[in-house]
Amino acid sequence: MTEEEPVFAEPWQAHAFALAVKLSQAGVFTWSEWSAALAAELAAAARRGEPDDGSRYYDYWLAALERLVAEKNLLTSPTLLARKEAWAEAYRRTSHGQPVTLQRAEGRAAKTRP
Repeated sequence: MTEEEPVFAEPWQAHAFALAVKLSQAGVFTWSEWSAALAAELAAAARRGEPDDGSRYYDYWLAALERLVAEKNLLTSPTLLARKEAWAEAYRRTSHGQPVTLQRAEGRAAKTRP
């Protein structure tokens, strides 16, 4: 591994990272908008007195991503909340080391890689 490669402690962090990059590449938001949203999340955390040790960096990354998704009207707040709850439930029912499976509206399962 080279020094330039991102390092992720959890698979969801890599997914959040990739999603932000892909949405920017698709023109949903500019990288400048992304940088500003992430900077705002980091500044808010500092104002709350949260430690700046890097352990929650991808929590702030995800919060910035969720904020931009809402600002760009990609999802409504209730839809985003429902999706987050569905992921949490899917995660809780998934055995360690197995892929998380979400139930689609039509009843078929959609698998994701860990």
